[in-house]
Amino acid sequence: METQPSPKIFRILSLDGGGAKGFYTLGILDEIEKNIGKPICECFDLIFGTSTGAIIAALLSRGDKVSDVLKLYRESVPAIMSPSSRGRRTAALKELSKRIFGETKVEDFKTAIGIVTTNWKDERPLIFKSLVAQAHGSVGSFVPFFGCSVEDAVIASCSAYPFFQTHTVTKSNGDIVELADGGFCANNPTLYAIADATMALNQGPQNLRVVSLGVGSYPEPSIWKRVKRVCARFDLIRHGFNSDFLQKILGTNTRSMEVLRDILFKGVQTIRINKAFVEPGMATDFLEHDLNRLNRLIQKGRLSFAENENKLKEFLS
Repeated sequence: METQPSPKIFRILSLDGGGAKGFYTLGILDEIEKNIGKPICECFDLIFGTSTGAIIAALLSRGDKVSDVLKLYRESVPAIMSPSSRGRRTAALKELSKRIFGETKVEDFKTAIGIVTTNWKDERPLIFKSLVAQAHGSVGSFVPFFGCSVEDAVIASCSAYPFFQTHTVTKSNGDIVELADGGFCANNPTLYAIADATMALNQGPQNLRVVSLGVGSYPEPSIWKRVKRVCARFDLIRHGFNSDFLQKILGTNTRSMEVLRDILFKGVQTIRINKAFVEPGMATDFLEHDLNRLNRLIQKGRLSFAENENKLKEFLS
């Protein structure tokens, strides 16, 4: 009697948004890559990312090593996050995206990918996808990344208004769309990734293995740190309100998406890593640019990997 082959396991990596706090995510990923012994792109079939998670997702999907991404973040994040004005931060983000993604084509990706952005005018998600198989309808008019560049998709996903300018793209069909940070609709993109796998790629929920990585949760920075960040001509009260309010929006969005995932896809095996750190010395936010603090986030990510090492190895072996 012939035995039926076991169904192929379909692995998903989902990466939250969170600006500079993506260093925590990279600490986890660096340990995964080193302990599994192969590039992240060979460990997963689908990678979704929002904001800083979109940058990481695009780099890993094209085959970059996590150690190289960490080096890039150490060199580039302070330059993007430290300017006092929205315009200068946006210019630094665009310069980085052009430098690292200017030559990257969608066909360069070695795994299916989803980059989450927000259609600012229509107040709805817009997700850049690489494969027509990921389309939920309108297959005949599907164009990978809507015909936009990888550079544009990443910039849009990271455009956390009001701290960055929104980003306008032109689709291949001529539509002009104003986009903003994907965190406004799915700072934790796991639910969207599972929907792609089950409803578009026709993967059975029982065959999925999902690794969902957050950026950690930290105490608020002190008011004095905020004072140092804000130039004299900027309104400190407005800056503080905007920062706190945006953090609250992104944090609530992250947790609500996790609750929905647990309700709608309870049977899907998922490892969610997003530890909370309460010690005052860990106070930070998404605009952090102190490399000493950012290196501490990497260390916390490594510790979070260690706490989940056996389960991660089981998922990815």
